[in-house]
Amino acid sequence: MVANASLAKLYANLGPNKGLTLVKELIHPESRQKNAELVTDRSGAMAANGSGGGSMQPQTLPKQHEAKVFAQQIAQELYQGRAANAFRRAILVAPPAFMGMLNTVIDGPTAQLITDRFEKDYTKTPENELGDRLGSAILL
Repeated sequence: MVANASLAKLYANLGPNKGLTLVKELIHPESRQKNAELVTDRSGAMAANGSGGGSMQPQTLPKQHEAKVFAQQIAQELYQGRAANAFRRAILVAPPAFMGMLNTVIDGPTAQLITDRFEKDYTKTPENELGDRLGSAILL
C-alpha cells in the first residue's frame, strides 16, 4: 500500500519476476482542500463570562481531520483484505505524519501482517520505479 493523505494505491506482488500490479486506488479529495474550504462557517463568538473573550477554535484543523478520516478508510480496506485472506503480508509506504495516523488506526492483527514500513510519499512514483525503491522488501 502506497498512500498519502489524499491518495492510496494498493498493489499486489504475485511472485518473482511478475512486478507490481495495481489492485485498487482510493481517492480522498477533501484532504487536498485548504482548511478554509473545508469549513462551511466561521467559528462563532462565545460569551466571555469574565474569562477573556474570543472565538472558539476547533481542536483539530479540518484538513487534519480529513486525513484521519482517510486513514480510517485505508485501515478498513486493509482489515477487509486481511479478513478475506487477500494477502499474507503487507508493506506500508506513507509520509511520516500520515504513517503515524495509519499506525494508530490499523487493528492489531492487520498490523502484524505489515512487515515493512517506508516513511516516504511514493504515490506519484511509476510502478516500475516503485519496485526499484522497495526492492529491499519485495522480491520482484
